[in-house]
Amino acid sequence: MNAARVSSLVIRTPEGVQFSYWIASPVARCFAWAIDFACIGAAFSLAKILAAPFSFMSRDVAVAIQLLALFALPIAYGFLCEWHFRGQTLGKRILRLRVMDAEGLQLQWNQVILRNLLRAVDMLPGLYLIGGVTSWFSPLSQRLGDIAANTVVIHLLKSEAPRWNELEATRFNSLRKFPHLEARLRQHVSPLEISVALRAILRRDEFEPASRHKLYALLATHFRSLVEFPPEVVESISDEQFLRNLLDCLLRTSSPTKETRHGSN
Repeated sequence: MNAARVSSLVIRTPEGVQFSYWIASPVARCFAWAIDFACIGAAFSLAKILAAPFSFMSRDVAVAIQLLALFALPIAYGFLCEWHFRGQTLGKRILRLRVMDAEGLQLQWNQVILRNLLRAVDMLPGLYLIGGVTSWFSPLSQRLGDIAANTVVIHLLKSEAPRWNELEATRFNSLRKFPHLEARLRQHVSPLEISVALRAILRRDEFEPASRHKLYALLATHFRSLVEFPPEVVESISDEQFLRNLLDCLLRTSSPTKETRHGSN
């Protein structure tokens, strides 16, 4: 076994925020691929059924379509799923695995394409031998496609419910005047994004003021891009207050009282 193997990937941002991700083991990735392989097999069976009518015109055409599907389906399946589900295929979703950029940056489409194109090399000479051996001896359990695309596969651990009650209640939240935008916000924001924003707020006193303002500005810009609230609502408050209001919308389970909504005692 490779002595240099690590169990977690630690990423530290310029603002001093540290994130730790558990690296998915080759065994877990193997089970995820087994599920994906079954999905691809079902898709190939469907492609054979769709290609059957062409055999009446030319058997060679039908065979060519099947061969094309056999080569293209694994690549297309991996790319479309990982891009649409932000780094997850169906197998990875079931086993709580996710592909992410090795530097903690946003996963790019060219990384997804590259790691899936090189899947054909990782599968040689059969049963993922090259990819399995490479992953086993890689410190971050990366196969060749991951090394080339600078990606890693992490294991998403189940986390405790965010402790929003550690913060003071927001007396007046201007975002709550738009319940339809609140609902869209809940649809577009992932639990991981909520956790990052909540930790940034809970640990505000651990950051230098300049770093804190920069971090909150980055987070606020990201969340504002997900759901567009009226400019007069978000531009009149600071980035920190916007994050607090946003977390209040996402995490409060009980509706605010009449007095809280009107900001009165």
